[in-house]
Amino acid sequence: MPPALRDLQAAFAAQLVGRDHAELTPHIVGDSIPADARLRIYRHHVGHSLGAALAATFPTVQALVGDDFFHALARDFVACELPTQPVLAEYGAGFSVFVADYGPARGLPYLADVARLDWALNVAFHAPANRRLAAADLSAIAAERLPSLTLGLLDGAALIGSDYPIDRIWHASQPGGSSDAVDLAAGRADLLVLRRADDAAFVALRAGEAAFVASLIDGSPLEVAATSGQQADAAFDLSTAFARLLGLQAFAALQ
Repeated sequence: MPPALRDLQAAFAAQLVGRDHAELTPHIVGDSIPADARLRIYRHHVGHSLGAALAATFPTVQALVGDDFFHALARDFVACELPTQPVLAEYGAGFSVFVADYGPARGLPYLADVARLDWALNVAFHAPANRRLAAADLSAIAAERLPSLTLGLLDGAALIGSDYPIDRIWHASQPGGSSDAVDLAAGRADLLVLRRADDAAFVALRAGEAAFVASLIDGSPLEVAATSGQQADAAFDLSTAFARLLGLQAFAALQ
C-alpha cells in the first residue's frame, strides 16, 4: 500500500535537508539515473538555490564571514528551516535568530544584529510604495488635535537597535568601504530602515529619536511618544525630531 500523500511529502522534505528516508526511494521514478542519485541531485540543487537566495538577502553577513563560512552557515540554516512561501525574497526571516545561536559565530557577537539589518533592508526594498505623509497633510488638522494624533511609519520601515555600531560595520563591509577596523566599543546604534524610490536605506537616530519612533511603532499618539523621547534623552526636542522624520518621509499618509 503506497504511503499517504502527507507522509510522502514529509519524507521528501526531510530528504532535501539531508535526513535520508529509504522508504522514499521506491516511489521515485528512475531511468538512466538511479532514484537515490536523482534525490541527491535534487537535494544539491535545492541547497544551492536556497544558499544563493540567503547570500543575496544577507550580503553584509557574507562579506563579514567570507564565502566558505557563509556557505556552511546557510547550509545549516536550510537544514533547520525550509521556505514556507514561494517567493525567495521572503525566505530568511528567522536567519538572525539562527545566527545568534550558531556556535561557530560565537566570536562575532554583532553578527546577528547585522543579519537583522540586512533582513530589514530586504523587507523595506520589497515593501509597497505607499503614499507618504507630507507637511501639507498636517495643515488641515487643528492644533489641539495634534498631541493625540497617531502616526504610522511606511510599510516595510523598521527600527533596528544594537549594542554595537552596526551602521559602521555595514558601511565598512560594502564594496569600496573603509579598510579601517571598526571599534566595537564605539557605542550603540539605533537605525531607522526605510524604503526609498528604488532601493532601501537606513539613517542613524539619536537615543531620544529612537525612543520616540519606537513609541509610535507601538501605536502611541504623538504626545506619549514625545514623553518617551524626553525620558530617553533630556535634550530631545519634539519639533526638531518630527521635522527630521517628516523630511525623511518616514511616515505613512494619514488614513
